[in-house]
Amino acid sequence: VLEEVLVSIENELQAVEMQIQELVDKQQELLQKKMRVKNLIKQSSGEVEAGGSKDTGTSAEEWNKTDFPWYEKIRTALQNKFKLQKFRSLQLETVNAAMAGKDIFLVMPTGGGKSLCYQLPAVCSDGFTLVICPLISLMEDQLMVLEQLDISAALLNASSSKEHVKWVHTEMLKKNSQLKLIYVTPEKIAKSKMFMSKLEKAYQAGCLARIAVDEVHCCSQWGHDFRPDYKSLGILKRQFPNTPLIGLTATATNHVLKDAQNILHVQKCITFTASFNRPNLYYEVRHKPSNNEDFIEDIVKTINGRYKGQSGIVYCFSQKDSEQVTVSLQKLGIKAGTYHANMDAKYKTKVHKGWATNQIQVVVATVAFGMGIDKPDVRFVIHHSMSKSMENYYQESGRAGRDDQKADCILYYGFGDIFRISSMVVMENVGQEKLYDMVSYCQNMSKCRRVLIAHHFDEVWDSANCNRMCDNCCRENACEKMDITGYCRDLIKILEQADSMSEKLTPLKLIDAWSGKGVSKFRVPEVTPPKHPREELERIIAHLLLQQYLKEDFSFTAFATISYLKVGPKARLLKNEGHVITIEGLTNRKSLFKVKPSQSSDSKGSRENAQTGSKTVQDSVVKKSQKHKQPSCGPNLKAKKPKLQADGDDQPVVID
Repeated sequence: VLEEVLVSIENELQAVEMQIQELVDKQQELLQKKMRVKNLIKQSSGEVEAGGSKDTGTSAEEWNKTDFPWYEKIRTALQNKFKLQKFRSLQLETVNAAMAGKDIFLVMPTGGGKSLCYQLPAVCSDGFTLVICPLISLMEDQLMVLEQLDISAALLNASSSKEHVKWVHTEMLKKNSQLKLIYVTPEKIAKSKMFMSKLEKAYQAGCLARIAVDEVHCCSQWGHDFRPDYKSLGILKRQFPNTPLIGLTATATNHVLKDAQNILHVQKCITFTASFNRPNLYYEVRHKPSNNEDFIEDIVKTINGRYKGQSGIVYCFSQKDSEQVTVSLQKLGIKAGTYHANMDAKYKTKVHKGWATNQIQVVVATVAFGMGIDKPDVRFVIHHSMSKSMENYYQESGRAGRDDQKADCILYYGFGDIFRISSMVVMENVGQEKLYDMVSYCQNMSKCRRVLIAHHFDEVWDSANCNRMCDNCCRENACEKMDITGYCRDLIKILEQADSMSEKLTPLKLIDAWSGKGVSKFRVPEVTPPKHPREELERIIAHLLLQQYLKEDFSFTAFATISYLKVGPKARLLKNEGHVITIEGLTNRKSLFKVKPSQSSDSKGSRENAQTGSKTVQDSVVKKSQKHKQPSCGPNLKAKKPKLQADGDDQPVVID
């Protein structure tokens, strides 16, 4: 009996420790929020300007001036060389600081004009600027644009001819050379002793004007796209201490920036941070239909309704998905082309050019498409599956509306995608943590999407400034909280029973057992199947996973990584009978999740028509509970519906 009492006390102590940790985490979160708000107050009172850096004691305002001796030179080059009439946000400040020879870190949204911040100083300075980029395709895009502007630039990679390499090496040592930008990958710095030797000579001759590290977040193992070769870039500041360095990124938290700064051995720098906010973008999350035909039909209705004849991108999780979606869209009359890393280079170029010239309306792509893409009139970015991180999503969705006109960012959130992506990122340092941040964004039904994005990027945002440019801000009613403690206890019973039988449950099997379906041995007699629609059951399980009442467990085979669900660390808290778990938005009241059409279309009618065919995460639940549905088509029409799912032999074609 005493042993049982001891076990009970130990369990209670563990529960108390969990609660203490929860409170400590909450305290840290509030302290960080307090610090951000205090900084905002200082900014508004003029003590510290937005974009300033404590490292140097300077502010953005100090660099936002036209009385520098080089101003006329950069203004003339901006207009005559780059064919631009004015600077965008923080461009003038960054260019001035670069011309002054300062070390700089620049955080600017996708499409904000980061490249100009080192290209313009390069054109206006003696010597050359060394640019380090992670992808050859990105560098090729940059060179293509620079060539059109008649700016001399070169790319050095493994496929460069000996003659080209020799010419570049010669130009690097000429003080009067017209070669202004040399692009290399980080591998070149890490592995080419010859190139480092030439850089050393150029530095000694005073020809190495500055170093630009693009996608600087790749330095940090805490970043969403860590690349080991970026760590070798620390040698640049050690070898060339007097050459100014500029690091550029669209997506980096303060923690990642500090880490990158340490890795690059930058002692002091000016940090310019543009607001994450893109006011012209409308953010929306929709439930991803489980039936592929319904899913494709929803996408087609959206494209043909809101975006008739307008350019867009559909991002897919895998190369196979992108090919199948392209075929399905083409069968329904959408001019679509596929783009992914393993495609023939000529095909990719044809798709890219076809899309750029509006012969192709939609590019269906993996994440391989987009970096360096500068098509201003992209009216929509649709995510066929969610991204693997908030940073990826922000960067991909940010390819819409670069002309500052209204555009839509629509993400289809599917429960199964959590585990497809989780199996892929499980070996990454912070892959699962970043994925769960993305899932949390999709699950949220009440907070402004911009508030959620701002929080992720260490910014404070007032939802009133969203101007109803996201689905959550357009909801007419607040979401109510529902107690799901009992459901959590039921799920734990099912998992514990499976564990006692040495069985593992996939998320699909867990939902089936909970619903009273599937293999009978996995069901627990005292667990009453819930009456909620399946989409709501999926939301509950995802919520419990995010809150650590459940956890993922992985099994690695020769062919795949399989995700199972197990009892999570916070399940111990349920030993306290007073412990309550809640979730927002589970209800059958159809008025609760009524979402107004987004305001990013010029045609109100087309927007409303498209909205009829769309399903938000919440609307899908509501529609199932409606008693009087209006059928979209009769039985005969349904029978004639074209086959949308691509066959194995179907291949996407390029629209000529």
